Amino acid sequence: MQREQISVFDMFKIGIGPSSSHTLGPWRAAQQFVQLLEQEQALELVEGIKILLYGSLAKTGKGHGTDIAILLGLSGDDPVTFDVNAIDSKINAIKTSHKLMLAGNTQIDFRFDDDLLFLFNESLPFHPNAVTFQALLMGDKALSATFYSIGGGFVVREGEQNQQKNEVDLPFPIDTAGDLLHWCMKTGLKISEVVMENELAWRSEQETKSGVLSIFRVMRECMYRGCHTKGNLPGGLNVSRRAANLNKKLIGDNTYNNFDEWVCAIRETGEGFKNILDWVSCFALAVNEENASFGRVVTAPTNGAAGVIPAVLMYYICFCDGYADEKIIQFIFTASEIGSIFKKGATISAAMGGCQAEIGVSSAMAAAALTECLGGTQRQAMMAAEIAMEHHLGLTCDPIGGLVQVPCIERNTMGAIKAITASQLALQSNPENAKVSLDAVVKTMWQTAQDMNSKYKETSDGGLAINIPLSLPEC
Repeated sequence: MQREQISVFDMFKIGIGPSSSHTLGPWRAAQQFVQLLEQEQALELVEGIKILLYGSLAKTGKGHGTDIAILLGLSGDDPVTFDVNAIDSKINAIKTSHKLMLAGNTQIDFRFDDDLLFLFNESLPFHPNAVTFQALLMGDKALSATFYSIGGGFVVREGEQNQQKNEVDLPFPIDTAGDLLHWCMKTGLKISEVVMENELAWRSEQETKSGVLSIFRVMRECMYRGCHTKGNLPGGLNVSRRAANLNKKLIGDNTYNNFDEWVCAIRETGEGFKNILDWVSCFALAVNEENASFGRVVTAPTNGAAGVIPAVLMYYICFCDGYADEKIIQFIFTASEIGSIFKKGATISAAMGGCQAEIGVSSAMAAAALTECLGGTQRQAMMAAEIAMEHHLGLTCDPIGGLVQVPCIERNTMGAIKAITASQLALQSNPENAKVSLDAVVKTMWQTAQDMNSKYKETSDGGLAINIPLSLPEC
């Protein structure tokens, strides 16, 4: 039985930082609740709303902007298009006026401290990231719904977990790496080509390619912006941005005025090992510093791991002659298929599996994509993904202060470097001699996730989060 049909646009979503599971997911859940009110013709009957956050959403929600995302979602704003520069003013207006414009047109009373509750000691059984919306309607009636943010911006409503959405007849149904390898061997198609054939079941080739290039544009804009913005990150840790200073140091006397010229300037800095290593770190830092600042990013497959794939893609663009639309599309297609296999067989949610489910998965995705784009076989690409994940197994998620900053930002640099190393190892190896398969490492990752103590699953109840003596201001 097929688990789930996942498109490239499910794995790569445009949104706003700092977290796909704690920001983008709750934002989408709020939008879905508004849609439910509209479907039930109850929107204009709403007199008030209560929001109950459970588990990980409660424990690290303030640091991740969960409350902000939910209010914007209820207000009718969309994370793909909302002006990130307007977030503070809009949220402050809601807090000071005690009014919320539901769906952008129905005003209700809303008191932040009374109507949005962080239930730190309560969890729901299906998933640690849970939120319940309770709408109080005229005539002493009510309408409520519970949603789970299951990682990577994916959201399911309670009672609908097993429903297949947008089910289509895929020419190459894939649940496991074994399935993927079967279709590749049977047809002779590359991984990216198998993905393209499946995407055609949803939309035209032109629409798909155009959409993927839009994803890349957001990635590159995020990276470019992060490499040219200085200051401290919000949240109270006073973490300094490093990407801009590093970019300035590495670029030297080379000048540029836009992204394309920047790529040329980067190439002119040379291709020495240390230089390339520094650039890859710079690219990853830039994306995740933007993510931590409520900037617009692409889940890849999550926000917390959003810098790995863009950094490796930029390595391919700048140092492997990969700056062409078809090559970029190939890279993103291949990465998406590997990510979907991990989501189906394990998880991409840190609240379920620790950071191995985010940085580990993104590193595996990037490793496979780079390997195929550099001429590797299908088996070598899957071998690269396995190598990358194998060396992230057991990685915990213990963000200091519940913020996606320490150790999250630097982990993206590590994940990117590991992806490149995994790719190089796979390209120099015979996959027939591999002792561990990609499916075996997916299974192992999931078993490790189930055994991992909840303190290390994005709750900030253990690890670095409790061992660093920092005093944070009240949010």
